[in-house]
Formats: sequence, C-alpha cells, structure tokens
Amino acid sequence: MTIKDWPEGERPREKLLAQGAGSLSDAELLAIFLRIGVKGKSAVDLARHLISEFGGLRFILQASEAQFCQHLGLGPAKYAQLQAVLEMSQRHLKESLHKEQAFSNPEDVKHYLTTRLRHLPHEVFCCLFLDSQHRLIEFKELFQGTIDGASVYPREVVKASLSTNAAAVIFAHNHPSGVSEPSSSDERITVKLVKALQLVDIRVLDHFIVGEGEVVSMAERGLL
Repeated sequence: MTIKDWPEGERPREKLLAQGAGSLSDAELLAIFLRIGVKGKSAVDLARHLISEFGGLRFILQASEAQFCQHLGLGPAKYAQLQAVLEMSQRHLKESLHKEQAFSNPEDVKHYLTTRLRHLPHEVFCCLFLDSQHRLIEFKELFQGTIDGASVYPREVVKASLSTNAAAVIFAHNHPSGVSEPSSSDERITVKLVKALQLVDIRVLDHFIVGEGEVVSMAERGLL
C-alpha cells in the first residue's frame, strides 16, 4: 500500500495542510521532504528508517554530504535541497530579528541561535549587535575555542560593538558537550564583558548557552 492509498487525513501533506506543520511527527515531516520512498518502503517508512539509522532528525539535518549520501534513498540532489531549506530557515529567522525587537522575542533569538550554533563541533562565542530599538544590526562570531577569560577578550568585544554602533548586545556560545548549564567560566567572562561595555554605555541584555537541550538564558537565571 502506498501513501496515496491511505485515508486522506493520515497522509502527511494533507495532514499538514489541514492541521498545520506542528501536528506532524518527525517522520511525517521528513517524508514530505523526501516526496517518494524506495522499493518496498513508502516515503514515511523510509523517513522512519532514516531517523532510526541517523539517531534522530537533528543528526540528518547536520550530517555532512558524505554521511548523508551513504544512506538509502539519499543523494547529492537531496543534500543540496536540504541545505537550501536550512539556509532559508536561518535567513527567515535573521530577517525577523532585523525587523522586530529581538529582546522582546527571546524565543526567536533562541531558534536562530540553535540553527547557527547547535551543530558546531567546537565552541564559538558570538554577539548579536542591536540598535536602540533592540533590532538586530549584525550577528558575528568573535572567538573560537574554550570560552573562558583566556580566549574571550573584552577589548575586542567593545571594539566590535562600537564599530557596529550598537546600543545593546546579546552574547551567545555553544557547548558541544551538550550540557547547556552556564559554567563558572561563563559567569566570570560575562561579568567582565558587562563591566567593559558599561564604560561605553552599551547594555548587555542576555547571554545564551546553546547545548543539546533547551537554550539557556543567563538573564532568565538571574545571572545578569
């Protein structure tokens, strides 16, 4: 039996149109992307198989071309399509932060940072430079490596903030280990950066940590 033989309410595409994308499982969403299955497997069956093989939808999305193409039903064309979808998602989120008040929409900021940082194998320290209305001016990766007092330089952060004419900043970095909890080093460097930017009248609104689970806000934790 193919998907066309299923009851209309159970077909992924029809279900999405009727109930919204949020109503679909990971396998159903992936099946819509795949469009067709392979011999003996519908698109949904193939999607379930791939999610099981990769260990989750996220690992499919962040796979290299070589890793992606060695699996059943996948190839360079699908990989190119997937990269285009991911890039469009990032650009959409970035554009919304340009137009809206980033600090009044912390969930949008978290989604954007997740797409930019969660897949990276190394630590990256970033800044979102904001105007006086807290709209995004620029997103910039400033430092790579372990985030501590030896690798993040307040002078460089101040310099970058002034060069963009930022009125406020949001910091972010990822924890490749997967644990989103702020470390003592995270807290120390954040205090240093807040003090340095206060000297040039630039506010630090938050510091987000991106790990495997939820994105942690230091401001929400009362650490700013």
